[in-house]
Amino acid sequence: MTAEGPRRVERQAREHAEGASRPPLVLPHILKRDAFGEIRLEREERGLVVVREVSGVRWWLRPLARALLRREARALAALAGLAGIPRLFACERDRLVREYLFGEPMQLARPKRLDYFRAARRLLIAMHRLGVTHNDLAKEPNWLVLADGSPGLVDFQLARVAPPRARFQRLLAREDLRHLLKHKRSYLREALTPIERRLLSRPSWLRRLWFATGKRLYRCYTRRFGSRDREGLGGYG
Repeated sequence: MTAEGPRRVERQAREHAEGASRPPLVLPHILKRDAFGEIRLEREERGLVVVREVSGVRWWLRPLARALLRREARALAALAGLAGIPRLFACERDRLVREYLFGEPMQLARPKRLDYFRAARRLLIAMHRLGVTHNDLAKEPNWLVLADGSPGLVDFQLARVAPPRARFQRLLAREDLRHLLKHKRSYLREALTPIERRLLSRPSWLRRLWFATGKRLYRCYTRRFGSRDREGLGGYG
């Protein structure tokens, strides 16, 4: 899919929502499909929404897919009202409906403004104070640059809700921040502070364990099942 493809879908989604007299966006539009379900953009009476559906998942993976769906619902509920986080509209056994955020994923928007990364850090701090860690912020499609230039976060399948002062939760919050700083290093390296550079140079034991075990299993899974991931590549938000 070319870079113009995602931007066209985003433009069509915006025009569709605003009622512009342009070619209609073909809905539903699939944003992601893998072994754990399908994510698509749909229109309801309330407007454009993102739907996560797990009813078509293989029977032996369905319990895990439902657990991930509940995990996302719990995180979004805990973050209700926080700017940059999509609102949760509904969660059933096999289906979750949430707000669609207008914006571009980080890998397309390529943020170069220091204000964006400062706001992204404030968003993480606010999220962590509410007891939620994202745990999948290494993926650029999970970071959005919204229409007003502010940051947004999506895809809370792996999020954890726990007391913010709990030791393991603090460790996960540190990893969330490290992933943000890695993106800052990619797009605005010269703006890294000495403290941020030190944090980047000191990965936690959790990160080392992931690279030694979990990441290998993840790569094996993606090669085995050939998952199709277009989150963030279709005006996803």
